[in-house]
Amino acid sequence: SFLAPMRALLLSILALAAAAAVAQPDPSPHSEARLVADASRIAPGDTLGVALEITVEEGWHIYWINPGDSGQPVAIDWALPAGAEAGPLRFPPPSRYEVAGLVSYAHGGTPAFVTEIGVPDDASGDLALTGAATWLICADVCLPASAEVSLTLPVGATERTGALDAARAALPTSAVDWTASAAWVDGSYVLTLSPPDGISLDGATFFVDQSGVLDHAAEQVFAAEGGAWAVRLAASDYATEPASELSGVLVAGDTVVELAVPVSGAVASAPPPGPRQSLTVWAALGLAFVGGLILNLMPCVFPILSIKILGFVRGREQSPAALRAHGLAFGAGVIVSFLALAGLLLALKATGGGAGWGFQLRYPPVVAGLAVLMTGLALNLLGVFEVGQRLASAGGSLDRREGLGGAFLSGVLAVVVASPCTAPFMGGALGFAVVQPAAVALAVFAALGVGMALPYVLLSFRPSWIARLPRPGPWMETLKHGLAFPLLATAVWLVWVFGGLLGLDAAALLLLALVTVGMAAWAWGRSARLGVSGRARVLGRTVGLGAAVGAVALVATAMAPPQEAWVPFDADAVDAMVADGEPVFVDVTATWCLSCQVNKQTTLTAEAVREAFAEAGVTTVRADWTDQDPAITAFLDRFGRNGVPLYVFFPGDDADPVLLPEVLTPGIVLDAIAAHTPQTASL
Repeated sequence: SFLAPMRALLLSILALAAAAAVAQPDPSPHSEARLVADASRIAPGDTLGVALEITVEEGWHIYWINPGDSGQPVAIDWALPAGAEAGPLRFPPPSRYEVAGLVSYAHGGTPAFVTEIGVPDDASGDLALTGAATWLICADVCLPASAEVSLTLPVGATERTGALDAARAALPTSAVDWTASAAWVDGSYVLTLSPPDGISLDGATFFVDQSGVLDHAAEQVFAAEGGAWAVRLAASDYATEPASELSGVLVAGDTVVELAVPVSGAVASAPPPGPRQSLTVWAALGLAFVGGLILNLMPCVFPILSIKILGFVRGREQSPAALRAHGLAFGAGVIVSFLALAGLLLALKATGGGAGWGFQLRYPPVVAGLAVLMTGLALNLLGVFEVGQRLASAGGSLDRREGLGGAFLSGVLAVVVASPCTAPFMGGALGFAVVQPAAVALAVFAALGVGMALPYVLLSFRPSWIARLPRPGPWMETLKHGLAFPLLATAVWLVWVFGGLLGLDAAALLLLALVTVGMAAWAWGRSARLGVSGRARVLGRTVGLGAAVGAVALVATAMAPPQEAWVPFDADAVDAMVADGEPVFVDVTATWCLSCQVNKQTTLTAEAVREAFAEAGVTTVRADWTDQDPAITAFLDRFGRNGVPLYVFFPGDDADPVLLPEVLTPGIVLDAIAAHTPQTASL
């Protein structure tokens, strides 16, 4: 009959619709969003409180305004009537989530994000509020989520409902009765707080709302100091310069307050407890001067200046005028070098590059060059080689050079080798200098140079003091040898810094380069000895120069960027390799995915896993879904996924792809490779 085909057609349409509904991914997985207002009716020109409320399934979380080491914050893009304006979205305090050393700031349960919307003066009828909310929801896997949320209220005499009372009560309050200050001290922040009476900060946590400022995983311990509490906050490894302000939320039990504290000075809503004044220009100059004096005693500087004093002992027969000129030339070299460093520092800051004392140690070529210089100086002091009578105080030779040029260059070299060191009192003065006008910063650096050069200059102006020094003798050679070891210790520290910048393999190459420098110095020194034949001299110098070239090559190799084993995702290229029977491993990841970053650190970069990939000839492909690339989205769809991480192993030879779990261990990956590539079974 006619009804039977119609019934079949209708059932087919319903089945197709149901299949389409099943295939359509949930736009807000494991969560639901809605708008809640604090009034059932709103008057024209009034302000309406509105909250974006997101109910999060147990075991999942969404992210705070600063997600921490990974994540994306909740956001809403409003579509409001003409004349209506929405204020910023205010977040309740977050919870701390830590996985494998990575820390995120996030919310579970049903957090409410509150804003205030100004209603137009000419509003009438109904007020329609619409917004596109977006958030990232994570557990073992991270899923982008979104929702179109809307709310319509009649316009009329305002009728408040109190629906947002609980949401507002959960928001941080203003720290109006608090006193707060922050300082940048020796590479970290010191936050000092004076809360109202009765509030303890024991066990408190400061959640910074700026990314790239603090190390989120670092421990925070608030300690009582008089009437105040202080905590040292570790700076982020990704920060290029100190932040000008620390802002965020302090949570201490039931006390939750917003803070915004300039780092360069104290912010007080009431007089601070006791004398606590910011550093003055004169105080900074005094600290810099004292720091320069003490800098002479640092391990990387003391050997150089000691060699200069030995030069005084040798030259005690010079005229007073010659000694004074020598001392002034050395002092000029020191001060000019400090001013040059200050100028470079200020230039870097003007171009947006963060810089402070020792800023040059961020650059691997500078660190490697200083390590080679320290090693060469030490070898020269030990008598392995000599470089004639005219070169810089590398080996103490400039102190024997006639003329003022050698003395000036000695001062320059002293500052070069001093740059890795920080003496007491220098930190506060230099931290003050880098945020001051150029003239003040230059004055502070000049004071540092004056302090460093003063002992040597005074000695040159008081020849009678030289007479109190021991007479020349064998002790000088013994002292010179002993002074080599602080330089070698400094070279070891520089290798450690180099390894921190480029990794353990790079540090090993730099160590090998320093050994090669030693061989070059030894060969050159042997060739320069009296009585050596012409052929031996040529051979020694050839070996020395060859070793020096080898050292340069090793340093260059250490600084070369590592070969990236992971190739960028290209769907066609992956399909072509799979069609050719090649094994392929695809990592679909995103910078905001915490699980992805943990798996990368703990598993995918593990030495055993990398070796297994290489042994099995697996091409490793990284698909970065941070910006939700459509091609990667399509790849996710192929495997029924709408979030990351996704790990797909194509074993090759027409074998079916293997989906690995969202939480990886090296054993899981190694077992998957071994199960499908017999040649790796012995790994």
